[in-house]
Amino acid sequence: MSDKTPPPQDIVTDLLHHPYQPPAGWGAVPPGVFKASTVIFPDTRALKSRTYTAKTGYTYGLRGTPTTYLLEERLATLEGGRFCILSPSGLAAIMNVNLGLLKQGDEVMIPANVYGPSSDMAVNVLARWGITHQFYDPMNPDDLAAKVGPTTRLVWLEAPGSVTMEFPDLPALVKAGKAGGALVALDNTWGAGLAFRAFDFGVDIVMQALTKYPSGGADVLMGSVVTRDEALHLKLLKLHGQLGIGVAANDAEFILKGLPTIALRYHAHDAAARQLAAWLGTQKAVRQVLHPALPGAPGHDHWKATCTAAAGLFSVLLDPALTVAQVDAFVDALRLFKIGYSWGGPVSLVVPYDLDGMRDDRSALPGHLVRFSIGLEAVADLQADLAQALATLG
Repeated sequence: MSDKTPPPQDIVTDLLHHPYQPPAGWGAVPPGVFKASTVIFPDTRALKSRTYTAKTGYTYGLRGTPTTYLLEERLATLEGGRFCILSPSGLAAIMNVNLGLLKQGDEVMIPANVYGPSSDMAVNVLARWGITHQFYDPMNPDDLAAKVGPTTRLVWLEAPGSVTMEFPDLPALVKAGKAGGALVALDNTWGAGLAFRAFDFGVDIVMQALTKYPSGGADVLMGSVVTRDEALHLKLLKLHGQLGIGVAANDAEFILKGLPTIALRYHAHDAAARQLAAWLGTQKAVRQVLHPALPGAPGHDHWKATCTAAAGLFSVLLDPALTVAQVDAFVDALRLFKIGYSWGGPVSLVVPYDLDGMRDDRSALPGHLVRFSIGLEAVADLQADLAQALATLG
């Protein structure tokens, strides 16, 4: 035996350090899924010089893999941006923006019809750290302009408003927010990068809950933050790294699998929702349909001037003479509509909301609010389900 012959190794060691590498050139429709915490460097020079911030290399699983890099690039394209950061939920993405841009003494502006957990974050988390907030009327850009002050650093927009579905004048709100030098961030979960091009209005940051339409399967939680400005992206990315935020490779795989069909699904949800919303508007128990694409809905003119499509989401106001028990019985009577939060998945959903705990001014919203997320079932079947449930109201 030569002195250069390596000593025999235990089979466990042989398996861990097996020399075989599969040949290059593999190509397939679905992208590969790479899972790792440790990333192997070829030498110490690479270890000491490699950086993840520009996606020129890999340093650690938490900082990105080929799977997450690919998803980030595709989402940036979807939103019309340049840079993307992934978070394990839409709410985590909102927090990434808030903590990445705000410090003690700063102020954030929030629309009065904002996503509830975002409001709760400002009131019960940011406030504890000396970050103040004001709520503004999203349907009145002058109200925002009057409230923006010297400490305002961030203005949040949401289109349409959560649950009550008012569609604002986005260009006017952006102008009002930026006039004082603040950055403007938009929650674009409803638009999904398809209903309108948010960056064209001058927003600085576009956030989206990928849980909804990008996934499409109601099976994964994830959020994204997309920007065009590199310095802003790096500022948010630094905080993202400091908080140790990451997403799982298999979750990224689900979003990558959903993206090729997002436009087909979005427009299918849109068409079905408009048809059902219009029909519900003719029913005796329904006092108003809150769907921005329907004439007469709050902000319809703004939607018409801004959008080319609408999500499969809308709310209705049922007769205020009904009792809460009657409304709950109507919801419980639905067979195809399942009771559950979120939206954008294949199955239609329904949730009754208590507006008394959500909106300070109820005068424009008389009645009991019920929100519908329209899935991919046949419209005729969904309409029949709604009809039989409405019959329980007399």
